[in-house]
Amino acid sequence: MKKSILTTTKLCKTFSHGGIQQHVLKNMDMDIYEGDFTVVMGPSGAGKSTLLYALSGMDKPTLGAISFAGRDISGLSNDRLAVFRRDNCGFVFQQMYLLDNMNILDNVLAAGLLVNRNKKEVVRRAKDLLTRLDLDEMNWRKFPAQVSGGEAQRAAIARALVNTPRIIFADEPTGALNSANGTRVLDALTEINRQGQSIVMVTHDLRCAYRGNRVLYIRDGGIVGECDLGAYVSGDAARHEKLRSFLIGMGW
Repeated sequence: MKKSILTTTKLCKTFSHGGIQQHVLKNMDMDIYEGDFTVVMGPSGAGKSTLLYALSGMDKPTLGAISFAGRDISGLSNDRLAVFRRDNCGFVFQQMYLLDNMNILDNVLAAGLLVNRNKKEVVRRAKDLLTRLDLDEMNWRKFPAQVSGGEAQRAAIARALVNTPRIIFADEPTGALNSANGTRVLDALTEINRQGQSIVMVTHDLRCAYRGNRVLYIRDGGIVGECDLGAYVSGDAARHEKLRSFLIGMGW
């Protein structure tokens, strides 16, 4: 039986604009399982990113509870949420948010040294991650503007992994990349998932969703469908058709 790493109970998120309340997440019950590559899809405005931010402790729910490995995080103070994110979560966004005045290696090291003061150990892990993510050593001393978008995004993945997080949250990680660079980033995420890394990814891209083993479809603030794809296998036509049929059934 799969072990849940994240659980939501009656999760609600409401925003107020000009006195009008917008209910983005509505009484959402869900589990995210350890070791899964979970993909969240849905139409624009469905609450995908809002859900991601709530699950990761980047935003607080209006009502309901979120448990991480059995610990309720929904009531934590902002300072304690910051510590929770630092110790347990890694983040990969559409925009890489690498520091322009630091080279690729130093961007990864800076994140690692926030948690681990053993510089030798952090340097070893950072270099190992960059190598595993197929970033050539000749690029480590280059600045973000001097490498391709795909290389910068893979550096962002290394930065997200340097503190050995329990879970990675990815929000449209290939949205700013061309097809070739997007594929290399997806290959990197697929590989780290095969090694046991839990991933939750929000996307509207069929190519990205195809990499997950579990796809959740949300609409109007709730989960309306789920598709179990199993482990990713490149070129699996039946898998591709199963996902397309599911999404068409959801009104995608």
